[in-house]
Amino acid sequence: MTFGLFQISRRSITTAAALVGLVSLGIGAHAALIKRPLDAAPIAAQPSEVQGKASRLALLIGNGHYPDAGAPLAQPINDARALSAALRRDGFVVDVVEDATRDDIDRAVARLTARIAPEAVVMLYFGGYGIQAGRESYMIPVDAAIWKEADVRRSGVSIEAVLATLKAQGADAQLAVIDASRRNPYERRFRGFSHGLAPIEAPDNALVLSAASPGKVADDSAAPNSVLMAELLSALAQPGSAEAAFSKAKSAVAHASAGAQVPVLSSSLHGDVAFGRVEASAEKPGE
Repeated sequence: MTFGLFQISRRSITTAAALVGLVSLGIGAHAALIKRPLDAAPIAAQPSEVQGKASRLALLIGNGHYPDAGAPLAQPINDARALSAALRRDGFVVDVVEDATRDDIDRAVARLTARIAPEAVVMLYFGGYGIQAGRESYMIPVDAAIWKEADVRRSGVSIEAVLATLKAQGADAQLAVIDASRRNPYERRFRGFSHGLAPIEAPDNALVLSAASPGKVADDSAAPNSVLMAELLSALAQPGSAEAAFSKAKSAVAHASAGAQVPVLSSSLHGDVAFGRVEASAEKPGE
C-alpha cells in the first residue's frame, strides 16, 4: 500500500514538473515575442529602413569606446555627428552608427545596400581603430576580441570588402573617408606587426581619403574633431567637387602638421561629385 502511494506520488510529481516546464516555456516564448520588436526597434527606426531608394546615401560609423583601450576616443563620434549634419544639408540620406559592434556594422551595411538607387553616390566614413592584416585594412568594431593577427580578419570588417559590396549592389560613385590610423590597443599582443593601415586602393569610380600614409599613425589632438575631419568639413562647406574638397583637406592636414601627418587620396572617379549644391541652389540671384 505504501509502495502504491509512493508510485502515485512520484508520478504526480513528475507530471507537475512537466506542467511547470511547459508553463515556463510558454512564458519564455511570450517574453521573446515581446522582446523581439523592442530589440529591432532602433534598427527599424533608422531612416534607411522606413524610406525607399535614394541617390545620395551615407553610412557614418564613429567608434569611441573600446574595452581594450586605455581611454575612450573622443573624436570619432564627434566627427561622425558633424559630418552627418554637413551631408544632410547636401541632400544625403545618412545613417549614423556609434560604438558599433561587428553585428551593428553588418546590419548597417545591409541597410545601406538595400537603399542604393541606380547611379547613386554612396559615402562611407569610419572613425576609430583600424588595423592592417594580410595587406588589407580593417575597421575594428568595439566588441572585437583580438589577440593575434588572424583575429583581425575574423573580428574586423574589411574596408575593401565593404566598398566592393556597395559597388556590386549598384552604387555608381563611392566616397570613403577612413580616419582610423591610430596606434591601436592590441599591437603589444602581436609578435610582428605593421602600424597604421595598408594602402586602400579606390575601386572603379571611387574616391578614398585615409587619415595618414600607409604604415603611419596619427595622434589625436585635444580638439573636438580630428584634424582631418576639421579640414574636410571646412572644404565641403564650399560649393565644388568631392575630389577638390578631399584634395584640399589632404593638403591642409599635411601643411598644419608640417608633414608629420600626410593623408592619402586615391581616386578613380569618372566625373565630378558635386557638394554645396543644396545650399547654393537655395540662394536667390543677387543675394
